[in-house]
Amino acid sequence: MLDQSQIDAFHRDGVIVVPDVLPPQVLAAVRAEYARLLDGLYEGWHREGRVPTPEGRDFQDKLLTSYKAGCDWFQPMDISLPGDAVTPETPFHFGPAVFDMITCTRLLDLVEGLIGPEITSNPIQHVRLKPPVGDLHKDEIRAHVGGTDWHQDRGVGHEEADGTTMVTVWLAITDATVENGCLQAIPGTPQMYPHCPKKQTAIADGCLDLSQARPLPVKAGGAVIFHPLTPHASLDNRSDRFRWSFDIRYSVTGQPTGRAHFPDFVARSRANPEAELRDWRTWREMWQAACARLSGQPHIPIHRWRADSPSCA
Repeated sequence: MLDQSQIDAFHRDGVIVVPDVLPPQVLAAVRAEYARLLDGLYEGWHREGRVPTPEGRDFQDKLLTSYKAGCDWFQPMDISLPGDAVTPETPFHFGPAVFDMITCTRLLDLVEGLIGPEITSNPIQHVRLKPPVGDLHKDEIRAHVGGTDWHQDRGVGHEEADGTTMVTVWLAITDATVENGCLQAIPGTPQMYPHCPKKQTAIADGCLDLSQARPLPVKAGGAVIFHPLTPHASLDNRSDRFRWSFDIRYSVTGQPTGRAHFPDFVARSRANPEAELRDWRTWREMWQAACARLSGQPHIPIHRWRADSPSCA
């Protein structure tokens, strides 16, 4: 659980760094699950002649080799459907280790200290695998692969959730340092800024005093926890290794999630424990059903901002 000083700091600054959130066995299981997933993807690309032999290549080497070859591992590894068009073949990943991470008792204890005991796993969630900046494709615009522009998490959901009580938990799977592109934030700015559809959805120019930004390094297994109005961005990854994290959210059960066309689930309920989802297969089936449903519908934008608004002119 968070102590009172951490809770006070969160409400004052809108962000806290908490070490040692994920138990070692949970962290190891996530790494192993993704290694198996990448092994399967890489072997398929090798059979197609797109990448060299997998022998002697570790997880990071396979990531970089396939990225340079133009093979997309991001969407098959992501824990969400994409923000653009969805087809029946759109890949994604929902496995037992990731489910155990999202429903980890220690993690939910921290969230309960900030938003209360009725906790929904919010569907705005992603894996983030950041290559070294020198290896990024020149046309790379995905925030979950390249750099992340300044934004607020409330700003990248639908307006119906602007009153929802939620937190973002950014979980480090590898150490996040200033060198390899950890997050940075501007504490203590609890107001909604206009956003613009730039390279990504980003806070409009001129709104922020970037001299107040502070880096947020955290060791593997630790977390950065954000209020949805806290402006944040990532630094460039200037190391020679990938920086790996997950970006997940929790909101108060019964309140809008900000992305109603994606499925959520009750992660904890003190009032009604029977409502909690405990089977990762059901979680996966919920997303499979959403994929099937959305592939037959017109595209639903994931945010409300327009390039022709006065703030973006």
